Amino acid sequence: MKYLHTMIRISDPDATVAFFELLGLKEVRRFDNEQGRFTLIFLAAPGDEDAQVELTHNWDEKGYDGGRNFGHIAYRVDNIYATCQRLMDAGVTINRPPRDGHMAFVRTPDNISIELLQAGDNLAPAEPWASMPNIGSW
Repeated sequence: MKYLHTMIRISDPDATVAFFELLGLKEVRRFDNEQGRFTLIFLAAPGDEDAQVELTHNWDEKGYDGGRNFGHIAYRVDNIYATCQRLMDAGVTINRPPRDGHMAFVRTPDNISIELLQAGDNLAPAEPWASMPNIGSW
């Protein structure tokens, strides 16, 4: 058995691809199906192309409210503070800041929860993260 991908449904391909690119993923392939009126976009972390996220854009869909979504997707990052800062600088809300130097949560443009985990040992608590409150749900 081999893990292939996780699929999430999206409303705005450009915004969602841009979000995952901020996380460090790259598009590895794209498939447009005119007859079925959908697009599949596959992304992966460089060097880990076997573990992919499949973004499914159904052209006629009018927005998802989470009813067909799931818990979260998790990624290990080299520096959780730098990753969260890069996302925050780009306008992404840090729903659960990395107060512990280990874990944070953000959401995609379609409100799918993304867990970020520090690679190796936890980083020492640091501001502004240590005193930053949770925002919304994660």
